Amino acid sequence: MNGRLSSHFKAMPPWAVIVLGLALVAVAGVADGVSGPQFSFSAFYLIPVVFTAWYAGRGAGIAVAVAGAVAWLAADVAGKSYHKHALTRIWNDAVELSLFLSAAFVISALRGRLEREEEQARTDQLTGIANRRRFNELAGDEIRRSRRYRNSFSVMYIDIDNFKVVNDTMGHSEGDRLLRQVAAAIGGSIRESDTVARLGGDEFALLLPEAGEDAARSVATKLRERLKAEVESRWPVTFSIGMVTYLDAPATVDDMIRRADLLMYQVKGGGKDELRHEVVARGEGE
Repeated sequence: MNGRLSSHFKAMPPWAVIVLGLALVAVAGVADGVSGPQFSFSAFYLIPVVFTAWYAGRGAGIAVAVAGAVAWLAADVAGKSYHKHALTRIWNDAVELSLFLSAAFVISALRGRLEREEEQARTDQLTGIANRRRFNELAGDEIRRSRRYRNSFSVMYIDIDNFKVVNDTMGHSEGDRLLRQVAAAIGGSIRESDTVARLGGDEFALLLPEAGEDAARSVATKLRERLKAEVESRWPVTFSIGMVTYLDAPATVDDMIRRADLLMYQVKGGGKDELRHEVVARGEGE
């Protein structure tokens, strides 16, 4: 339940988060003014600041922090006018504002760090593209979307032929350079909605959402031309590619990858440097 609630807040646009945060500040301010000087409501002002900074960012958190300080001062004036000196009220409000601003900065910084760590955990550090974990997540999303809307999609499994020869004769640094160039060439051949990932070693996968048979073949043709021009002309390698177009979604991500992987190995066994494409018809994907 908490996870679903958090996902709901993450899906909200920033302005909606800010409005909700300001509403919580207003509620806290009213309760603070009505309660009188016997009760402290500082924590209740802090909650919307933390909430807004976490889900909408530092700027939004600062805005709600300022609103919280103003609401605290208004409540103090309305219901807690017991200070002998106005300076005391101003000082207390400045302290509250500092506390709220500090919370906004700390929470937004913590959220930013967490997002960077999550991004790194889903990125291949050598090539900068998605890793297997991220690919599996996106592929799972595409399978669910395909089942819901009955959309076709395609997946490619790409293996570099003779990659070991490059490592053995030209060194691992040259092998790393080759992998980065392959990732760049694939990334330059696909649509913005497509995803390329390095699954490990010299194996890459390409997810093509809403790509039927013809669209997938068009992408594959463009990709092979670019790989020949930018990679095969510089290194003694070729590419074995297995591609599957699913008119019906497969049961799992593993099933999806396994089918494309099998086609790729069939290419390997038949002499390498080819593309083998299979279309999974309606009723055969499950």
